[in-house]
Amino acid sequence: MSRSLHTFLRTAIGASALLLAGTAAQAAMVTVTVVVQNLAPTNSISFAPLHVGFNNGSFDAFDVGGVATSPIISVAEGGSGTDWQAAFAAADPGATRGSIGGLLLPGASSSLSFRVDTAANPFFTFGAMAVPSNDFFIGNDSPTEYRLFDANGNLQVPSITLGASDLWDAGSELFDPAAAAFVGDNSLRRDQNSVVAFNFLELEGFDGLTTGAGYVFRSALTAGSEIYRISFSATAVPEPGSFALTAAALMAVGVVSRRRRPDTAQGNGARA
Repeated sequence: MSRSLHTFLRTAIGASALLLAGTAAQAAMVTVTVVVQNLAPTNSISFAPLHVGFNNGSFDAFDVGGVATSPIISVAEGGSGTDWQAAFAAADPGATRGSIGGLLLPGASSSLSFRVDTAANPFFTFGAMAVPSNDFFIGNDSPTEYRLFDANGNLQVPSITLGASDLWDAGSELFDPAAAAFVGDNSLRRDQNSVVAFNFLELEGFDGLTTGAGYVFRSALTAGSEIYRISFSATAVPEPGSFALTAAALMAVGVVSRRRRPDTAQGNGARA
């Protein structure tokens, strides 16, 4: 190997290693896989798709004790989250948003991966309707409650586990099993004009009703019952520069290998 090629090889590999190490330590872009699980007892509550957003902490969907507005109502009544997604996009255009899964029955799970800029969007916001209900949901009151990533891009919240006592009542629709999603006719719903508050005991009012999924509902929830888990795993996305240096180093190794191969063959022939 020539001295110049040897020097290039050492420089390329060294620079590549340094850049990759720096990227790992201060990675901005990561692939985040989110897994959601319905932990509720068999035949208890199910959940509409989970609406999520990795964001800068500026979008506040609702406040405990406050009147529910259209963004959170679109999650709590029917689960579509159309207004929630639109309001999120308007408040934080740089956020990474999406929805995970379909109807999540007790014991079921679903997952989805997102590419996230941890420097710009370190916070996590979510919302999903609980069914059967008129306007029950899960979600975070404070937009900065869950900071998933620290300043170096390291995942610091591996999972979020919610209990029955974390269920919200939007206060936007009157309690009425005949008009409730999943067990009744939504066209019969009536406005309640109340405020957002914690509430899970009211779910017992749906016991014995047949759900849209075909099972007979039984709440079976206590304040300590776990009902939902959101888990996170993150993998750094190498920056383009690291790919280029790594490729250069591998090419250099290939060149050296090709140059050494004939010498090795001649040496074998001499021994023969």
